[in-house]
Amino acid sequence: MEARHLRYALALAEHQHFGRAAGALGIAQPPLSKQIADLEREVGARLFDRTRQGVFPTAAGVAFLARARRALDEITAASVDAARAARGETGRLRLGFIASALLEPLPAVLGRFGRERPQVRLELHEMATSRSTAALVAGELDVAITLGPPRGAGAEHLVSVPIGHDHLVAVVSSTHAYAGRPSVSADQLRRQPLIVAPGDEEPTVIAGLRTLLGGDSAALSGATVARDIHTIIGLAACGLGVGLGPSRMLAAPRRGTWFCEVTPRTPLPDLILSFAARERSPVLNAFLDVIRQNCPDVGAALDHRLGPRPVDGP
Repeated sequence: MEARHLRYALALAEHQHFGRAAGALGIAQPPLSKQIADLEREVGARLFDRTRQGVFPTAAGVAFLARARRALDEITAASVDAARAARGETGRLRLGFIASALLEPLPAVLGRFGRERPQVRLELHEMATSRSTAALVAGELDVAITLGPPRGAGAEHLVSVPIGHDHLVAVVSSTHAYAGRPSVSADQLRRQPLIVAPGDEEPTVIAGLRTLLGGDSAALSGATVARDIHTIIGLAACGLGVGLGPSRMLAAPRRGTWFCEVTPRTPLPDLILSFAARERSPVLNAFLDVIRQNCPDVGAALDHRLGPRPVDGP
């Protein structure tokens, strides 16, 4: 039994005449009569009474047509759902990200993606760089935003492009001796209690701090560890030390704090967008398109790595 058999039966029930039904379907009457007869043999019951007044469903036909109508509705819905999924309008996107990405560029990207793809389920996971890289390689994430390029087994199979540049800044309480200064030096930082990211989760950041302060720096070895930038800022606001983090922290000012540049200027690892090129779903492609629209420089890098996306329409 095929979908056309259901359409033929419904058309015949509507027009109550083989000739009129055949005309509405755009076929000749004899093939329609044969298809209905074949359908009745397959069902094992007479579905229509042929009378001088017209063709009318039998009791079996009424029951069959009710199901046939629902079945065709489901087939139509299935086609619509499939087309929407192919365009990345439904499904899910699993995104792992470091906290500082919530300052820039994620708010604009996620806001636009949510407006354009409201039926896509976003699964967002704040993760340290080391954890999100492992999750991405294991297939537990579709895309990750990390500090520095992914490292470790399987990372060579990922596509990675920079989406933001950063350098080191310091944050202190407004009552701290450094408050009001435009910058602080490495020597000054060595004499202060520090607040930094965990070395096991963000090793590239700690490596940069060791280069700046010295690998045997007592201030660094005794630093307070904070898992995200908001905690770094909060602890600094409490007067517990000098918080060190990415310059994107400047986008999250907090009353009672002061930000200073660090001299010499110390670049931090780029913010990196990564995904598995061979497993790009339509939803991931749609997300990358939003990245292209919001971040033209990133879009150019994506096009260089993947080739430009085809343009829809004529």
